[in-house]
Amino acid sequence: MDEIFDNFKKIFNEHNFRLYMIGSTSRDFLLQKEIRDYDFVTDGTPDEVMSFLKCNDRYKKFGTLSLKYKDKHIDIVTLREESIYEDSRHPKNIKFIKDVQTDYKRRDFTINAIYIDENYKILDISKDSYLDLKNKILRFIGDPEKRIKEDPLRILRAKRFIVEYDLEVEEKTLNALKKYKDLVFKISEGKLIEEKRKFDKISNGKNYEF
Repeated sequence: MDEIFDNFKKIFNEHNFRLYMIGSTSRDFLLQKEIRDYDFVTDGTPDEVMSFLKCNDRYKKFGTLSLKYKDKHIDIVTLREESIYEDSRHPKNIKFIKDVQTDYKRRDFTINAIYIDENYKILDISKDSYLDLKNKILRFIGDPEKRIKEDPLRILRAKRFIVEYDLEVEEKTLNALKKYKDLVFKISEGKLIEEKRKFDKISNGKNYEF
């Protein structure tokens, strides 16, 4: 059990909303690693969440709120459905939704899409996510080439996940990462710096090249 998740799920449930662990929080919880930052998803819209929780709303239009709690950074993202990506980073439109099955389709890697509910039940939409985590496999959700062209930052995220979790790369995923690796030049300088900071924090001098 996790104290921070327990505290927040209680608050959300009291206001009739669901809360799930996702992303690195789910991975590290299942691998019994220290959770450095918290990623949650909810069926409450940003405005609904802000009616009972004080948050930073800088990225509210994308469905993301953030706050600090017990020296931990916490992101709370509303379940959403996305349209096509027009700027190689953000979808043209998003629609807030209630179900994790639809939200799953917009996510990048299977190991990044393990939903854990308030009862600590794993919701593995594809049946691949938890198995890929256990078997240390990096695999895109959907068409790898499409997912990279949507957001080339996923190339650098893939590299970070491979190094941090000592992953093998599924064949179609690896082929796409090699084919489109030069798309990293479309990433903004700010995002490159941010991703480099995250990579340096976990790499311990290790590197990986496609």
